[in-house]
Amino acid sequence: MEINWIGWTDTGAAKYLDQTLLPKQEVYREAHTIDDMIEAIKALRVRGAPLIGISAAMGLAAAAAEQEDLTHEWLREAVSRLADARPTAVNLVWALDRMSRAASRAFDDGAGSESVVASLRTEAQSIWDEDTAMCRSIGEAGAELLDDGATVMTHCNAGALATGGIGTALAPIYVAHEMGKTVAVVSCETRPLRQGARLTSWELAKEGVPVTCIVDGAAGTVLANGQIDIVITGADRIAANGDSANKIGTYGLAILARTHDIPFYIAAPRSTIDLSTPTGSAIPIEERDGSEVDAAPGARVFNPAFDVTPASYIKGIITDRGVIAPPFTDSIAALFS
Repeated sequence: MEINWIGWTDTGAAKYLDQTLLPKQEVYREAHTIDDMIEAIKALRVRGAPLIGISAAMGLAAAAAEQEDLTHEWLREAVSRLADARPTAVNLVWALDRMSRAASRAFDDGAGSESVVASLRTEAQSIWDEDTAMCRSIGEAGAELLDDGATVMTHCNAGALATGGIGTALAPIYVAHEMGKTVAVVSCETRPLRQGARLTSWELAKEGVPVTCIVDGAAGTVLANGQIDIVITGADRIAANGDSANKIGTYGLAILARTHDIPFYIAAPRSTIDLSTPTGSAIPIEERDGSEVDAAPGARVFNPAFDVTPASYIKGIITDRGVIAPPFTDSIAALFS
């Protein structure tokens, strides 16, 4: 599978595929400044928790290279502004913390701006490379859950477009496909921005994986009809007890899966697990502009970008260290022991 949604330009800028234009256009843009990357993240030109972290790291390195006199103060402000771009995605803060530590080590060693920039570039590339490997590990672990002929339901986009590799929720499907298994996907449209219809359906079709798109409201009917063997979604933050935040509508899908006795899994790298967040109630939920919802003039709009699925609805979490099962407080702690 050819992954090229992000990259470096010859001049050192961060390059990314503008996902707001998919599937009609494949347009790449460049980020030279912190403002460039903040706009790209807020506008969902780059999205998906792992890719947001990678892109922010690359954007920070690119913007630092443009500074004539790179200082600790500039770096702290840049990191703070980037971290505020998408508050729910824990990978963003995780990646920026790594970048800050890399820069601090270089500054403490008395390195000049050029060496600090080199350290930032190296760390950003490492974050990307590690995510690629984690995605592959998630895929290999999750593929064991998929029988030949299985049909998987997913929500939003947690594929290659959301990561630096082959994805999280879609990674098991891609690996199973490589293994020669026949696996089909039902992709929920994912209102209001239709990431499932525009992105998941696009990348799966591009890779030759059979995919059917349904409107979100049809999920219950499809699950009730016995057409789905397993539900796998991604996550933007997983609490220490296993409660998982993902694109709005995931919680409802988990309830439907439980009702119809369909196993519901979350797929995410360890970097998405936030041990400092004890339960889902402590996860900040981003509320986006009401203009994204096509409501009648004068109507109020409530537009949360995410919801939280309680751990009790999750059969397992597919991680880069294997599939973990309840009780998640114990199995998550063991991942980091």
